[in-house]
Amino acid sequence: MELHKRKNITLTIVGSYPTVFFSIIALVAGIVIFFLGYTSYANITWFATLLIGGIPLVWKTLNKTLKKNFTSDIIAALAIVIAILLGQSFAGVIIVIMQSGGEALEDYGFKRASMSLETLMARAPKIARRKIGKSIEEIDVNEVEVGNKLVIRHGDLIPVNGTVISNEGYVDESALTGEPVPKTKRRGDKVLSGSVNVSGTFEIVTDKVSKESEYEKIVEIVKQAQSQKPGIQRLADKYAVLFTPITLILAGAGYLITGKIVTILSVLVVATPCPLIIAVPIAVIAGVNKASNESIIVKSGIAIEQLANTKAIFFDKTGTITYGSPSLDKIIPTGNRTERSLLYMSGCLEQLSAHPFANSIKQKAQSEFKKLNTPLNFKEHPSKGVEGRLNGERVLVGSRKLYESTYKKRIQSKYNKIIKRASDDGRLCTFIFVDGKIEGIIVMQDQIRKGVPDMVNELNQIGIKNITMLTGDNQINAKVIADEAGITDYKPNLLPEDKVSIVKEETQKHHATVMVGDGINDAPALATATVGVAMGAHGTGISAEAADIVLLVDDVTKITVAIKIGKRMIKIAKQSIYFGLGASIVLMLIAAVSGEIQPAIGAVLQEILDITVILNALRVR
Repeated sequence: MELHKRKNITLTIVGSYPTVFFSIIALVAGIVIFFLGYTSYANITWFATLLIGGIPLVWKTLNKTLKKNFTSDIIAALAIVIAILLGQSFAGVIIVIMQSGGEALEDYGFKRASMSLETLMARAPKIARRKIGKSIEEIDVNEVEVGNKLVIRHGDLIPVNGTVISNEGYVDESALTGEPVPKTKRRGDKVLSGSVNVSGTFEIVTDKVSKESEYEKIVEIVKQAQSQKPGIQRLADKYAVLFTPITLILAGAGYLITGKIVTILSVLVVATPCPLIIAVPIAVIAGVNKASNESIIVKSGIAIEQLANTKAIFFDKTGTITYGSPSLDKIIPTGNRTERSLLYMSGCLEQLSAHPFANSIKQKAQSEFKKLNTPLNFKEHPSKGVEGRLNGERVLVGSRKLYESTYKKRIQSKYNKIIKRASDDGRLCTFIFVDGKIEGIIVMQDQIRKGVPDMVNELNQIGIKNITMLTGDNQINAKVIADEAGITDYKPNLLPEDKVSIVKEETQKHHATVMVGDGINDAPALATATVGVAMGAHGTGISAEAADIVLLVDDVTKITVAIKIGKRMIKIAKQSIYFGLGASIVLMLIAAVSGEIQPAIGAVLQEILDITVILNALRVR
């Protein structure tokens, strides 16, 4: 399958950039004809190739220049024009190959590295289940009208904003708000498009059509952020701004010294900046493919260049710094039973529950015990908890409301201190009741990802001056996670547009910024940052679409790997630039002063130089 995809990509590149392949074939054919003794036919072959391949490249470069996009292609375009005018077809064809080859190689590298992105599913709500009378029909989300009744099943993405009109549900809004704990939605409560139903089935009446939903609002913010994102000059083009005037001055000086117009072409040929046209793209491609081997998908060369230059990095909290779902932290016995026995009892009940908390408790219990018994008379109370009978005892695992509704009395105040202490630490509490008595308190917390504190230290060591955590979660939870991660700067209670403002302001200070996130609410900030990095393994389609880099594995610490790859790529690319341009200047001086380097010889010398800087660029791998 992968081989088939690569063949398709190669065929696509050939179709998109026919000039380079046509020129190589024609160059080789002309050389064969030349050595067979048919010099005039060889020159005709090369000249035809120069016209067919060179004129479109010159026109493309001219258009860029008129739009004030000053690139490294200008010298090559001038050399092609003068080669045509002087009939120096062999040298001209080599320049055509270099200029068109750089674009083709770069395109091939990115399309190959991006193959894995095809596995990311678009997360935008696409269908809705509309209820008419007693029947349910699946319709396109764009067909939903205000006032429609929709059925939201367990696991469904809520397609449009609405109001709950049936039994209560349990909704995960973490991708929208950044809060890791799912919320209970009762009759009359509002639900947002893009959130997920994580328990049972309920019905809503729609308040807005798809285009006015919460999800679509965020999509529009992303589009606006992308349109306002300033253009960034590529590494190669920065050096072209300096190198091009030097080349033109030496070409003019060469003509004045030798009085031969062919000297201008000789200077331009040896000056054709292969280190900028080909060697830098090859270094970038090597970096992109190395990142791809680490499950880091880079969408553009500018992204990996800027990643290496960043001084400020922002992290989303829920699902990025943390795992994104509360897990079992500890069980506090409040009676005569041990923590182990309480874990066993709660695990037996929670193995039958679909509640998000249940899975964490079940996994912990399964890791401790070989077998969990099935409770008798099991019953799930939506958004409250579960109950059943174990060894003749009535066991309830759930919230304060479950206890109060079951036994018609309040939980004793002596437990409030434990609950308050846990809440102040950003944790959540649920209870274990046995025959009407509180036997234990289960403490849940959204856990920080493994390796995050080490990642923060490493980022500081490699020159990241500002590390900030952005979250829609509350102050208490944000502080707990930031302290554990070793992040001193954190900003809680943020809406998507708040994140955009913070990132935009910091970008103006530091020029190159990175935003790392996974949720729908992170997408606008990802689009605003110089480089947006999305958690693609479990993140949303819109965040992957808005980002410049996608981490295909569920490991935020890969960001340090990506930055190191970018820094190494920049270092090696600059080595190629300094050596290549330095050698070109020496050859230009010789060509300008002596007038003895013919364009064809200059083209060969330039190719030797090309091979040298290309081999150096490949060291990025």
